[in-house]
Amino acid sequence: MKDWDDVVAFACALPEVVMASYYGTMVPKVNGKPFVAPSRALDSFCLYVSKPEKAILLEIAPESFWVTGHFLNYPAVLARYDAPANDLVETHIRRAWWDRLSREQRLAHGARP
Repeated sequence: MKDWDDVVAFACALPEVVMASYYGTMVPKVNGKPFVAPSRALDSFCLYVSKPEKAILLEIAPESFWVTGHFLNYPAVLARYDAPANDLVETHIRRAWWDRLSREQRLAHGARP
């Protein structure tokens, strides 16, 4: 994913995703919840992950995932555009999407990626 438009296209290809406002910016959401958002860091976007996943991603792929002080205690990482670990970025976008599904939607879409 080379830029925010690529992230949006990937996210919007997932089932039941709609573009909706989040703090005044249009972002992909499922069930009214965002799972990715643009970042003020020009080379990255915000990816919502659990705190345990965040710690793992920062440890195993620091060239692809990082945080600023703003995100230190928040369940999110910054993912670099054109990240070396692009497959990992895509997997975690899918996981963030799945985590926001309802129980019924999870049953319909299968196991967590």
